[in-house]
Amino acid sequence: MQLGVNTVLFGGHDLRTAFQHIKWAGYDAVEISALDGCGAFGDPLGEHLHLGDWRKDAALIRQVREEFELPITAMEVGPLDEERVLRAFEAGAELGIPIINIGPSGKSGEPGDLEACIEHMAALAEEAEKHGVCLCVKAHIGNSMFDTTTTLETMAAIPSPAFGIDMDPSHIHRGGEVPKEALKEVVSRVRHVHIRDSGPGPAPGKAEEQACGRGEIDLVGYCGVLVEAGYEGPINLEIIGASQYEVSRGAIIAAESRGFLRAALL
Repeated sequence: MQLGVNTVLFGGHDLRTAFQHIKWAGYDAVEISALDGCGAFGDPLGEHLHLGDWRKDAALIRQVREEFELPITAMEVGPLDEERVLRAFEAGAELGIPIINIGPSGKSGEPGDLEACIEHMAALAEEAEKHGVCLCVKAHIGNSMFDTTTTLETMAAIPSPAFGIDMDPSHIHRGGEVPKEALKEVVSRVRHVHIRDSGPGPAPGKAEEQACGRGEIDLVGYCGVLVEAGYEGPINLEIIGASQYEVSRGAIIAAESRGFLRAALL
């Protein structure tokens, strides 16, 4: 397993600063943020790869990746937007980023929304396969795919090898399920893990409260399920709400979480 950090943790800082502090915190890899707009805390999410014209970022991304010897294991695009996702496939294929992470569309419990989302993702998975990348989606509170049941329905409907599950325990926990038990149900199709701790919700808490080990989630048990299942994919720390923090504060969150995760994954 490659343990990395989503650069959204350093959303208020440039790409080189993000890579440098992720390296100093002892991580093996990076997930690059292609998120646009602002998050739940009203702060910029840190669009370190600008999908509107990603080729302008390509040279810098390659340079920084080589300088710090940190492979980019994934890209987070955010909400399901076909135009942005297709651009992400192109960028991923060109830059050697194998996994493209998105969130589902639609609303929880809205008739027809999950079916429409599945249909859309199935078509995009075909495009992902053409580009040699994997499209991953995570259950997201408030959206059409939001829990284990809707995740299993999605898995059954999209058998493509270019489609997988991005398993984020914080959304599962805030939805009232037990993440380690939910993981057992879907781990066969998990291709990426977003990891952070969380309070009861509806938001995961302040950035420092999302550091692994500070919240309510049994992340030791969760990591145990990954180990027992023989999971070998990326695990990327995804902390939101820190873009206005000093860079040292973000680095402390990253380092604290790495220590916890390294112990939990033994």
